[in-house]
Amino acid sequence: MKIDKDLVDKIAHLARLEFQDEQKVKIEEDLNRILSFMESLNEVDTSAVAPLIYLSDEVNVFRADVVKQEITHEEALRNAPKKDSDYFRVPKVIDQK
Repeated sequence: MKIDKDLVDKIAHLARLEFQDEQKVKIEEDLNRILSFMESLNEVDTSAVAPLIYLSDEVNVFRADVVKQEITHEEALRNAPKKDSDYFRVPKVIDQK
């Protein structure tokens, strides 16, 4: 597979990115180097290698979930810069049209 300018433009459009022409050339070169490296990995004989399922031999030790009340509702609201009787007050960040 070969990366060309049109494919870089398509990927940039899908990712909603805008690049200058010199950046597109650099990205095209980088992607082609990555693909050539991946093609060289395809030439390696991996028939005797077991599939990797986990990256380490460590086992997760999960604790049981315990519901507990660390602070009360009033204590949580005590240091709030703006609040009403039950909630934190924050500035509106979404305009509805």
